[in-house]
Amino acid sequence: MLWTAEPDGSVVCALCAHRCRIRPGLRGICGVRENRDGRLVSLVRDRIVSADVDPIEKKPFFHFLPGSLAYSIATVGCNLHCLFCQNWQISQWPREHAGPVPGRPTSPRDVVAAARAAGAATVAYTYTEPTIFFELALETSRAAVEAGLRNVFVTNGYMTREALDLLGPVLHGANVDLKSFSDRYYRRVCGATLRPVLETIEALRARGVWVEVTTLVIPGRNDSDEELRALARWLASVDREMPWHVSAFYPAWKLTDAPPTPASTLHRAARLGRDAGLRYVYTGNVPGDPWESTACPTCGRWLVRRRGFSVLENVLAGGRCPDCGTAIAGVWDEVAASRPA
Repeated sequence: MLWTAEPDGSVVCALCAHRCRIRPGLRGICGVRENRDGRLVSLVRDRIVSADVDPIEKKPFFHFLPGSLAYSIATVGCNLHCLFCQNWQISQWPREHAGPVPGRPTSPRDVVAAARAAGAATVAYTYTEPTIFFELALETSRAAVEAGLRNVFVTNGYMTREALDLLGPVLHGANVDLKSFSDRYYRRVCGATLRPVLETIEALRARGVWVEVTTLVIPGRNDSDEELRALARWLASVDREMPWHVSAFYPAWKLTDAPPTPASTLHRAARLGRDAGLRYVYTGNVPGDPWESTACPTCGRWLVRRRGFSVLENVLAGGRCPDCGTAIAGVWDEVAASRPA
């Protein structure tokens, strides 16, 4: 899907913001879309390498059906190559191995049936960038809606408007990794640029998709007050109700010279987010931290208490604070429905 042929036999992929021009016999940056005789072919349309049942909080989603389960799937490949990737064994597999891509055969109906059997409320497209297995994700999302399930993307946000236009009517939530507020960082660390990610966050919210944003805070890389404050202010300008997760970094893949993120750094980032006007800021990868739980922004009542990926208490009443009646932004009901295109 989403490609055009060129007179010289090349194809231009319009799935992600790289808009790769791919010559015959070669693959795009993602490593899973190949030009075969002037025709763009997905190598992962019908094969997954990971399928598991996760708490929705693991994605992380804190304002989307708390305490529910998400049936999570992934294929190999990614359109970014973040030096700190924690799933690099599958995301970067096509870059590091020649030949056919791995994966077990599946179909959208198989995924939906497995999700329903597991008691999941949601199908999550995650672990690697779901945009690169767009055909499988789109077809599965449509089947999931027919079965009464929700769909969420855990994404780097590097998709095109063309892709989002197709996906939007069956996408209910997205957690977008906003890895930095620096274009230089994106270019040097992730192999991408910043602007398309910001545009995706804006476009998702404009389409009514529930959005939460995650920033992995890396000491000495993207943890300055100036950058965190600018990032938080931008998020608040889009939607101050949009939750922001600031997560702890642990050395991984090719970024092993930075130390793990201290909790004090996350607390500083969280305070900067609140000062910028964001109503819901959370810390991640620090189980037991008080910033994991949701408080009413009006009266301060604890509404959803969490530890790690577990919900310990949820006193929300119809999405409102039981004490003062403040409406808490999010998706709290359990009835799935597709929005009109």
